[in-house]
This record gives sequence, C-alpha cells and structure tokens, in this order.
Amino acid sequence: MSLVCVTDFEAHARERLSKSTWDYIEGGAGEGFTLHDNVAAFKKLRLRPRYLRDVSQVDTRTTIQGEEISAPICIAPTGFHCLAWPDGETSTARAAQAAGTCYITSTYASRTLEDIVAAAPRGFRWFQLYVQRDRQLNKQLVQRVESLGFRALVITVDVPKLGNRRHDVRNQLNLKSNLLLKDLGSPQERSSVPYLQMSPIDSAFCWDDLSWFRTITHLPIILKGILTKEDAELAVKHNVQGIIVSNHGGRQLDDVPASVDALPEVVAAVKGKLEVYLDGGVRTGNDVLKALALGAKCVFLGRPVLWGLACKGEHGVGEVLSILKDEFHTSMALTGCRSVAEINQDLIQFSRL
Repeated sequence: MSLVCVTDFEAHARERLSKSTWDYIEGGAGEGFTLHDNVAAFKKLRLRPRYLRDVSQVDTRTTIQGEEISAPICIAPTGFHCLAWPDGETSTARAAQAAGTCYITSTYASRTLEDIVAAAPRGFRWFQLYVQRDRQLNKQLVQRVESLGFRALVITVDVPKLGNRRHDVRNQLNLKSNLLLKDLGSPQERSSVPYLQMSPIDSAFCWDDLSWFRTITHLPIILKGILTKEDAELAVKHNVQGIIVSNHGGRQLDDVPASVDALPEVVAAVKGKLEVYLDGGVRTGNDVLKALALGAKCVFLGRPVLWGLACKGEHGVGEVLSILKDEFHTSMALTGCRSVAEINQDLIQFSRL
C-alpha cells in the first residue's frame, strides 16, 4: 500500500505495533479531550488565499535560533524510539540530518547521546531536558550535550508531575523494567545498567532556577510547554531565547487549550523578543502554514515521526518529513506565498464552527 499522507502512516503504524506500545504512543491524559482537540483546532481555521502572484519559485527555508532549516518542520522530543524501531533514535537522527532539519533529542532517549551523534554527525540537534532533582546530574547532562555539539537546551516545564495516562495504567506499562535508559546515569555508571525512573523530575523547579542553568551552559534556552501570556511574559523577563507552545501532545493536563489555540496569546505576549514555536496536532502542510500564519517560527512533530519510524525506520521518518514539506510547499503556492517571510495572519479566517 502506498503511504501518501501522514494519516496513512498512522494507520500502518497501528497495524505494526503492539497494543501496549500503540497505547503508550497515542494515549493522552484524562478523557483525551486536549489530545483530540490539538488536531481538531487546526480544522476550525480557514485559509484566505491570494492569487495572481508569481509562485513559480517557492522557498520553504527558514531559520531557528539563527540556523537554517530546509522547511519549518522539525522533530519534537519523544522518548523510547526503540519501541517503534530497533535502531530507535539513531534512525530518527539520520532522517533529520538528511532532511536538513532540527531534531530535539529527549532526556528519555533509548540510545546514548554519543550513538545518536555518531549516527548523524552533521545533524542539527537540540537537547530536551527534564530537570532532575540531582543538580549534579543536570549539570553533567547539560555539559555533555554541549560538548557533543547540541545547539540549544530545551527545558520541559509542564511535567512537575506525570499526567493521568489511563491507557498506561490499564496496560500496567512499566518502561523501567523493559528499557535501558542510557543517559540518566552518571558517566561512571554508564557501563552498568542505569534504569529509568518515571518520576525523578524536580517538582520544585521554578522560574528563579533558570539563572542557575545560565551558569553551567552557553546554549540558548528554550522553554517547552508554555500556554499562557503570563508565562510567556515571564519567559521574556527571564531572558530565555525561545518558547515551544505545547500541551505535551495532550499527555499532561487534560482540558487545556489546543496548542494552536494558545499560540496567538503567547505570540502577542512576547512582542517579538524571542522565537515562538509550536508542537501538537500538526498533520498536514496546511497545518504548518496556519501555525506560521499565527506567529510560530516553525512546528515540531511528535507522533507522526514515531509513526514513520514504526513503518519504515529511518526511511519512514524521512518520508513523513518529505510529505509534509511537499504539502507545505503546495499550501504556500496556493495561498500566494513565495517565501516563509510572506506568511502572516492575513491568511487566516477564523471559523465559527
């Protein structure tokens, strides 16, 4: 069967993965309202195309944190890629390098950071950190990723406690007994078997602690999980370099706004003082266009990357990225946009549905 869109990969991945793995990847928090609303909210936005413009050449390239990417479509941090494909994150890294885009590697990667870098030595990578209670462990991890050539530190802020994920409870999912987490042990422990604890995250971590991170790294700091203007304003006040508007794919607090619905509030609050990105619910090139029209610098893909990985490994991830880039190119041409810089809010009509 030919896989021609992202939802084709979703259907095929479901056939290939075990029920517990599928439920882990797909599951949301609570009743799953926000999980589904992330996708549905994009469909409430209508496009206002402009015609009779020369779109014989359309350029999808843009920059994030000063680095060029081939299209504003990047890879969000998700854990345990070995659940979807044996090579796990190394396959994802190779696909991202080939596509010329950014891959945010998760704290909960199932391959070592060194393996990931070795697999794609020219890749553009950021590192996502769940802040651990042990400050020395945080320092070791951050300085290690900086020395390995990761180019930004993405701190997830929306997990002071793990969300209520009913599917995982029903399936009695115990990742720490099934997966070896390579990067939460100290360097001395890496030859042994460090294991994953799902709740070592520091629930006391707060705004004032960001200054400590500035003392241990020169990397730009991006905050992932911001949904409100109040927190966006605090991000500006604390001199971070970027925000990812995200509700953790609907996996943390249910009944919060869809990412794309929260985006305009955050963009307005930062007043251009830092870059704003989005993850959650992106399934088509039109979705990418809509997010950029509402002020996102780029989008990050979570589940669609895992679907591609589950179907065809590195090549599946590459195909998902290519499909969305091609769709985005078409969306730009059909709305009269010759460059990413020409995408703006005038393209959006807010539906009353």
